[in-house]
Amino acid sequence: MKEILIIRHVKHEGPGYLAEFLEARKIPYRVLAIDNGENLPESVGDFSGMVLMGGPMSVNDDLPWISPALALIREAIDQDMPLLGHCLGGQLIAMSLGARVYTNPVPEYGWLPIQVSDTALAQQWFPTLGTEFTAFHWHGETFDLPDGATHVWSSDHCRNQAFVIGNTLAMQCHVEMTPELVRDWVDRASDDTLSASPTIPTKDTILSDLDNNIAALRKIADEIYGHWLALVISRSGATSRIGGE
Repeated sequence: MKEILIIRHVKHEGPGYLAEFLEARKIPYRVLAIDNGENLPESVGDFSGMVLMGGPMSVNDDLPWISPALALIREAIDQDMPLLGHCLGGQLIAMSLGARVYTNPVPEYGWLPIQVSDTALAQQWFPTLGTEFTAFHWHGETFDLPDGATHVWSSDHCRNQAFVIGNTLAMQCHVEMTPELVRDWVDRASDDTLSASPTIPTKDTILSDLDNNIAALRKIADEIYGHWLALVISRSGATSRIGGE
């Protein structure tokens, strides 16, 4: 099958566990590093799916790669290519579909619960997640739902945590985290930044019980990535061991 294109916006927000998930299933992928000056492809034709990672910038910033990224996303959606957005990536998908991206009433940092919508589409995508799960959060902005999208997740402080449209899942939270990524982000954060969240996380509380939190998150990620990858494989006509090793 063709490669999955993974777009990285900054080095410290790479694919993380998603890369491990794909490698365990022998799924080819390419990480395109915008932070290294790599240019976006003119078309999605050489790829079987596309993933957009996070980043500290805003989709409303005047950055040279944002307009081409939005055009590439729209092309992928027009072709019903499976897309997956993490945080900034989800916001880029929302903006490409004409939705507003703006400052969330409060920032969210650390390990916080997410509620799964009681809809048929949410149950189809996430049959084993139940009504609530815990994910990692690191964002100050959010998105409106694009026309035609279905709301699938919310949190106490951010109504639109995720939406589905066609073969696309746009997430506001992070399910790709590894222990190394969490420690790196926490090291980069100031105490003032974290204290701006109503949950008032500290570096110590975010890192507390990290191994167990990551183990639980990987089960969540397996469910999410597994359903999305099945769409990629079905569309490409390839075969693979979705369950991994």
